[in-house]
This record gives sequence, structure tokens and C-alpha cells, in this order.
Amino acid sequence: MLIGEVARRSGVSARMLRHYDALGLVRPTGRTSGGYREYSAEDIRRIFHIESLRSLGLSLRDVGRALDDPDFTPDALVDDLIRRTQERIAAETELLTRLRRIGAAEPEGWEDVLQAVALLQALGSKSAGRRQHAALSSVQEAAVPVEALAEAVLSESNPHVAGALRWALARSGGDGPALLAEGLSSPAAEVRERAVRSLAELPGEEAAAPLRDALASPDPVVRRHAALALGPRGVADAVPTLVDMVVEGTKDVEAADALSALAADPALADRIATMLADRLAPAGVDPTARRRLPQALADIPGAVASRTLTELSQDGDRAVALTASYVLGLRDAP
Repeated sequence: MLIGEVARRSGVSARMLRHYDALGLVRPTGRTSGGYREYSAEDIRRIFHIESLRSLGLSLRDVGRALDDPDFTPDALVDDLIRRTQERIAAETELLTRLRRIGAAEPEGWEDVLQAVALLQALGSKSAGRRQHAALSSVQEAAVPVEALAEAVLSESNPHVAGALRWALARSGGDGPALLAEGLSSPAAEVRERAVRSLAELPGEEAAAPLRDALASPDPVVRRHAALALGPRGVADAVPTLVDMVVEGTKDVEAADALSALAADPALADRIATMLADRLAPAGVDPTARRRLPQALADIPGAVASRTLTELSQDGDRAVALTASYVLGLRDAP
């Protein structure tokens, strides 16, 4: 079969077949009566083998080795192809994401596109200062899609940059709370913490709803941040976690402040005082933990808190008794 017919039937151009010939990959083995080189059936099978290997991403050099080197093993080459393919897919996915974000910004002209691209690139910069500047600039200079800000918040490890990003996200509106809420279920603990800390700084019910859900998180760090954010918002569901924090001595001062904010509701004040007393008043409780009880009750109004403080003022632990007496004096002062 002559080269033109082979090209027509195989779909490989005559120019490429000549290139294969020059490289020694496929050389026609026959001759016509007129002296023209002719491809045999075996030559054509080899062409199809070459095209099959090229479709996997092999270079022509690797194709030649695969077909002619008896010691060639494909394992390492296939692994390398997998790695390169994954890298290419990741790069293409990143490009697609960037294009979608630019489209979401609804640019009115190329100047807007270039500005959005510059900010998106800056958000991914290795320089913390550049990332922070991009976060602060995103509110005034260009409309950076909220998806980009949320992703940056969840991946940012620098506290100063993270603060700027949360500030920008809070002012961007949109689906910020919902996007951050997705981070609460991340397998990475640091991402879960960034998500709950960011939600805690966002106002409104859209942020409060995922924070309430976070109170049931198996991650204690997430539960604590959620409770500290919800206490001042008057969410009673935060009470058990806040009481646990006082008992455990984990951010106990902040937890006591949140409990005192909740205790402004008379219906909650006695409940909070009872829960604290049940956990910390018994004599068998760790002495260090018991000493936190009078302090935690200091700003809890109501009869239960007063009665418990009175009892603690006679406690066998002198530190507990003195603190309780001092708190009672403050409560009785005009």
C-alpha cells in the first residue's frame, strides 16, 4: 500500500508518515515494480500501535522505546504520564475557575477584566503583604467574586491577611456565609477553624444558622468558637458548650462573658447558674476548676446565682470562699 492510501485509511497525514520514516519508527518494507516504497500489513499495524501510544501522551521517543526495546517496562512511564495528566487537569481547572470568577464579576470592559485578573493573582501571591493589599483593595477597586474571597479565607494561614480577607468578605455580601459553612466539614482541622472564625465575624441570620449547626460539630474547637459567637447574639443553644468551657478552663473568661450576656434573659439566668453549680460546686471537683465558679457567677443575676455564692462563701477551700465573698459584696453594693 502506497503512502497516500495509507494516509487516507489510517488518518495519519502523509507528512507525519514521512516524519515517522525519518525517525525510524515506521519504514516501508516493500517495493513496487516501479520502485516506490510500499507499506506492508505489518507496517500498518505498527502505525496503529504508534497512534495508540501517542493518544496516551507518550512522546515519539518513548513510543520508539516502547515498541523496540525488549527491556522497556511501562510502569514508571505510565506513572509519569498520570502525574503529568493530573498536573495538566489541575492547571486547566484553575484556569476554568478563574474565568468563571471573572465572568461572575460582570466586567463592563477589558479594563475591568484586567483589574479582576490582577486582584485574583494577588490573592494567590506568595507575598503576605500583596495578599493583604489585594484583600483590602477588593472592596474599592474591583468586584472580586465572593467565591474567590471565601476560598482565600479558608486557605489563609497568616493572621493579618486572614483578618483583611474576613473584613472584605463581610462587606462583599452574597453567598459568603454559605461558602464558609462548607469549610466546617473539611477534613483539615485548620480549615474548619478558619471557617467558624470567619462566620463568627459575619452579621445576620445567614451566618448564625451555620454557627448553630456548628454547636453539634465533633470538633471541640469549632464548637467553642461557635458558642462564643452565638452567646452575645442571645442564642440559648450555646449555653451547654459555654458551661463546658468554664468547667474545662478553655477560654473560660470569654465563655463567662458570653454566659453573662445570655443571662440578661431572666428565663436563662437561673438555668445557667444551676448548670454551673451542678458541674463545679461539688466537693469532689478539681479545686482549680471550683475556683472558677464564683468568678463565672459574678455577672449572672438571679436567686440561684446569689444562693450558690452565699454557700460558696462558707466553702472549705479558702480561695473559693474569699472569691465568693468578694463577688457577693459587689452584688450587694448600691
